[in-house]
Amino acid sequence: MSNVGIVIVSHSAKVAEGTADMVRQMVGEEVPVGYCGGDPDGGLGTSVESILKAVDTAWSDAGVAILVDLGGAETNSEMAVEMLPVERKTKVVVCNAPIVEGAVIAATEAAGGASLDEVRRTAEELSAQ
Repeated sequence: MSNVGIVIVSHSAKVAEGTADMVRQMVGEEVPVGYCGGDPDGGLGTSVESILKAVDTAWSDAGVAILVDLGGAETNSEMAVEMLPVERKTKVVVCNAPIVEGAVIAATEAAGGASLDEVRRTAEELSAQ
C-alpha cells in the first residue's frame, strides 16, 4: 500500500525546498514529496505548470495533499487540480494549513498509512488552533 504524497507550493523556491528537506528528514523516503516555488525568472511567485509537475513527482494512488503559503499559491494549486485527469482530480486536495508545520504533520500522518482525508484533516487542525 502506498502512502499519501505531499506537495509544497510556496512563492519562494527556497521556502519550498527547505520545507521539503524538513519533511524528508522527518519521514525519510516513506512519503513521496514534490515541491515548487518562485517564478521562472527566479523571483517570487507560483505557476500552475510547476504545481502540476510537483503533483506528478509526489503522485501516489493513495492521493496527494498540497500545502500552500499564500492566496496566489492556493488559487494556482486549485487551477492545477482542475487540469488533472478525472481519475487523479478526486485524489488531490489543497489543505488550509500552515505550510511548514502542516507539511511536516501531514507527512508524519501519511508515513503512518493515514488516508488522504485523515492527512488533510490533521494538517488543517493546525489552522483551527
